[in-house]
Amino acid sequence: MACRPATLSAAAVPVLVGSAVAHVEGGIRWGPALAALLGALLLQVGANLANDVFDYEKGADTAERLGPTRTVQSGLLSARAVRRAMVLVFALALLVGVYLTSVAGVAIVVIGLCSIAAAVAYTGGPYPLGYHGLGDVFVMLFFGFVAVCGTAFVQLGTVPALAYWASVPVGALATAILVVNNVRDRETDAQAGKRTLAVRLGKAGGIAEYASLIGVAYLVPVVLLLTSQAGVWVLLPGVTLVPAVALVRQIGHHEGRALNPTLVNTAKLLLGFGLLFMLGLVLGGRR
Repeated sequence: MACRPATLSAAAVPVLVGSAVAHVEGGIRWGPALAALLGALLLQVGANLANDVFDYEKGADTAERLGPTRTVQSGLLSARAVRRAMVLVFALALLVGVYLTSVAGVAIVVIGLCSIAAAVAYTGGPYPLGYHGLGDVFVMLFFGFVAVCGTAFVQLGTVPALAYWASVPVGALATAILVVNNVRDRETDAQAGKRTLAVRLGKAGGIAEYASLIGVAYLVPVVLLLTSQAGVWVLLPGVTLVPAVALVRQIGHHEGRALNPTLVNTAKLLLGFGLLFMLGLVLGGRR
């Protein structure tokens, strides 16, 4: 429960898309690709564990919370146990990083340490990013650009332009998951001093951000086709446009716990979009 498996697509999809870019640009390397997938999953699990314990300690998770049960707040696990698990998971991620460093060089050390630092600093430390409205930026950065481009880098030794483009829709949809969470929790977050963008901008601002992120995600494949960076197959994610529009309507009409299915379905949208985007890149290649 503390690992939050329902949203782990945010870690898997960037690696799948980054590997598709590697396939297009020179050839996939399965060892680094699988290691990148394992490392990304471990990093997100570690971040989720950190969030579970730090949000409780800072008063953001209380008995009034609207989202799914949190293990420390509910008493299912102690804060000490979750901290130990967090340290263990990050240690395992570092072991994966040792292998990737042997493959791709010391740049992976920097990426790995920055990723762990960001995962902890999201809700922990003296300046928790999520409490100062910076969570959206860092999710876009690490679940988009860092994860997709990093996956391409460990397989190619370089980061092609296609990787930067491909990271945009992936990061946008991962950020959209966070936006639903923050719109749902904006009142309890405000009481706890957690100044997310949804708290700062209000529900209308959160809805506009969510709709913009969805729109950007579906625009990028069109740009890739029009600029001859990919073939017509790159438009495959358009199959998921109808449910995406339905999710935009849901976040506009629902409040509180009624947004929990919207959050889970946004994670499913990321997975569906990502798989189709990956397939479109592999099938389409370059025109």
